[in-house]
Order: sequence, then structure tokens, then C-alpha cells
Amino acid sequence: MSEVAPPANGGPQEMPSWHHRFGFIAAVFGMFMAILDIQIVASSLNEIQAGVSASSDEISWIQTSYLIAEIIMIPLSGVLMRWLSTRVAFVISCAGFTLASLGCALATSIDQLIVLRAIQGFMGGAMIPLTQAVSFSLFPRRAMGTVQGIIGMVVTLAPSIGPTVGGYLTEIFSWHWLFLVNVIPGIFVTLAVWRFLDVDKGDASVAKRLDFSGLILIALFLGSLEFVLEEGPGDDWFSSELIVWMTLLCVSSCIGFFWRVLTCEHPIVDLRAFKNLNFSIGTGLVFVVGIAMYGLVYLMPLFLGGVRGYSSLQIGEVMFVTGVAMFFTAPVVGRLTNSVDLRVLLFFGLLLVGIGTAMNSNLTSESGFWQFFWPQIVRGTGMIMCIIPASRIALGTLGPAELGNAAGLFSVMRNLGGAVGLAMLDTVRDWREDYHWNQLIPALDQGRVVVQQEIANYQAILMGHVADPYHSAVAMLGQRIGVQTQVLAYNDIFLWMGCLYLISVPLVLLLKRIEH
Repeated sequence: MSEVAPPANGGPQEMPSWHHRFGFIAAVFGMFMAILDIQIVASSLNEIQAGVSASSDEISWIQTSYLIAEIIMIPLSGVLMRWLSTRVAFVISCAGFTLASLGCALATSIDQLIVLRAIQGFMGGAMIPLTQAVSFSLFPRRAMGTVQGIIGMVVTLAPSIGPTVGGYLTEIFSWHWLFLVNVIPGIFVTLAVWRFLDVDKGDASVAKRLDFSGLILIALFLGSLEFVLEEGPGDDWFSSELIVWMTLLCVSSCIGFFWRVLTCEHPIVDLRAFKNLNFSIGTGLVFVVGIAMYGLVYLMPLFLGGVRGYSSLQIGEVMFVTGVAMFFTAPVVGRLTNSVDLRVLLFFGLLLVGIGTAMNSNLTSESGFWQFFWPQIVRGTGMIMCIIPASRIALGTLGPAELGNAAGLFSVMRNLGGAVGLAMLDTVRDWREDYHWNQLIPALDQGRVVVQQEIANYQAILMGHVADPYHSAVAMLGQRIGVQTQVLAYNDIFLWMGCLYLISVPLVLLLKRIEH
């Protein structure tokens, strides 16, 4: 591991006033709401589907529309911060998010809900990088361990407990409360940020230099990319004409965006931050961490609901373990970042995420709470040990003028990791299910004694209840094989994801040391 001297820009030397600290705390609450809402609907999609009379294809857009809109807004937050000031940009973001949340709760059709979720994601998206950026501009380096511990806990805890919170709200009240729960906190955050987070001034000249061509290109690029990644697995990728056209749009707008960014005097997103080695590797690693952060939160409810038949509340109770592990680990890791080499923490964090993920590669059709308990403890601890050091490593050597833009890029990479992870998980799951089905189905040879005995047992149970007990018995045996193919596919995914993190560990050796 190579060494680097402390950056010329050491950041603030004194702690901010309590006036500004209150504003920062409010901003952290706003960021928590924006991240929580990505996954709060994950365990309640069936209830929402029934409430707005949506089809199974339409209901997935409740999450997709939010993610697409959010991922477009995140990199634009740096421009908004320079143009309007941090306070005004955050207030507009939080107020718009709160109003859209109220609209989602009042929606009566799936079309209304999809549009309002997109508005909610777009307006709330700026709160995430703005909070990250203002933490580095407000607090001195000696306080960064505690500050980044808080932010790291929010960033990792929110998506992990999203399904749990959503499950309880839906079970106790109704799905409308998934969105109504944002209204009162959203109002308080908006007012508190306006009152206390006056940390900089806007620059009106930024609006005159705003690159509208770059704005359109980045929206088309990230929007179409997110669409292809979200919808591709369900539409069998390029067998869908729509996916083909959206892929062409993604590729063409990607080329146009990078050409515009590299040739425009005032680009909508400044990519020069990637010249910083720590920023480049740090964002690359957080991309990989994003796969676990969002992918596992997506994968576990699929297993628990599809294989075990758990309700949204039961799924939430199992997944709550990750949130608890993060909650108690974050303060400890935050303090360690002030005294331990950040690269060491990141090294062991990636190891723990890899090991904790691979620990779930031996599931059975009876696996439940306790089979997920210790792997979640290990993974949750590891993710905190990745996110907190990664953010300090990536953003800690950049100057104040670069932070807003760089924090947006950092957050985009984390969310893109999640999007790529979701698409990858769906595709691999379908592929491995087909593979294991083809491996297991020959076992249903009716010439085998054990198969004949199982069919006879089912026939005895079904006798008098169905018109054709024999064929119904064969179908039930086929269903058992189907469940086992699902379990084996999940085991493959957990094992391969664990290996992905273990393979990423050596990248830490390329990072330069940041002095405390």
C-alpha cells in the first residue's frame, strides 16, 4: 500500500456551530427518508397491487420509476448546489419529495402511482449527495470518523430495514402509510434545513452556463440504462423489441454524453474527479458494495416469500437482523476510522461481506430466521466497514469546490451497482433454475421404486378430492422438484456473490493512505 501526504486542503479546522449542526442532522434525516423509500415497498408489493388494481408487470414499476428518476437527479445535485446554494437545493428537494409522498398515498390508479413515484425519486435524489458533500465541508478531519459513521449507518441501514418498516406499516395500517409516514418528518426536515443549513451562497451565473444538451443526454443515458437493467431480465433481454430500442438509446446517449462532458467548457457533470486514484478505486468498490446493499435486500424477500411463503411482516422480521447489526456496528467503525488505517478497515469489510454472503450458499427449502441470522450479522458488520472508509477514501482528498459534484458521482455509482446487481441476480436466478431443473427432472423416472412410492403416497392423499389423482400426484412431485431448483439457484447466487467480494479485496492494495 502506497503512502500519500495529507491533501493541501485540510478542510475546516474547527467544529461547526450548533446552528449548522442542527441543519446537518436534519439533512441526515432527509437522506434517510430518500434511501429508505427505495426499498420500503419491497415487501408490500402484493398489497399495493391489489389496492390500485395493477397487473404483475405494472407493479414492478413502482420501484423502477423511483430508481430511474433518482439516479438521474443524483449527479445533477452538484450543479444545483453551486447554482442555488446547498440550503435552497436541499429544501426544494425535500419539499418536492414530501409532496410527492402525499400524492403517492392518495393515488387511485397504477398510472398515477408510477408517475408520482418517479417525481418522489427525482425530487428526493438530491438529498443523498448533498448531505454527503456538506459533511466534508462542515466538519474538521478529526470529527470525520463520527460523522461518516452516522452517514454510513444511514446509507446501509435504510435499505436494509426498508422491507421491515414497510411490512409493519402495511400489516398494522395499510399500504398508504408507506408514503404517509414521510409527510410529517418531511415538513420538519424542510423547515429545519431552511432555518439552520445556511452554509454557502448560490452562484446565479451557473444557470447561464448550464449545459442543457448535457442535461438531456445524461437523463437519456442513465434513464435508459436503468430501464434496461430493471426490465431486461423479465423481458428475456434482447428478445424484447422495446429492450433493443432502449439499449440503442442508452448506447447512443452514452456516447453523446461522454463526448459532451469531455468537450464542453462547463459540463453538467465534471468527470475530472476520476483523475484522483483514491476516488476512482473508492467509487469502483462502492459500486460492488451497492450490489450487496440493494441486491441482497431484493434477494432475501424473494427466497422467503417464494420458497417459504412468508408474509411481508415475517420477511421484515428476518431482515431486521441486518439493520440491528449495522446500527450497533456503525458507531464503533466510525471511531476506528480516526485511529486505524482506512484501507485496513475496507480490506476486512470486503472480506466479511464476502464471507457473510457465501455463508448462505447452503440453504434448504426449510431455511428461515436462524439460517439467515449469523450471515446477516457478518454481512451487516462488513458493509458498515466498507461504506464508511470508502466514502472517506474517495472524497477525503478532494477540495471543497469538487465535493458536490464528486459526492453525486459517488452516490450514482453505489445506486448503479444496485441496479446492475438486481438485473444480474434476476438473470442468473432464471438461468440456474433452468440448469438445475434439467439436472433434476430426469430423477422423476417412474420406473424408480422411490418415485412410485411418492406418487402412491400423494394419490392416497388426493383420492376423493380430485378427478385424476394420478396426474395430480405427478404434478405435485414436479412442484417439489421446482422448489428444489429454486433453492439450488439461490445457493449458487449467494456463493458467487460472496466470491465477487473476495475477488475485490486486492483492489484495496492500490489505494493511497489518508492521514487522520
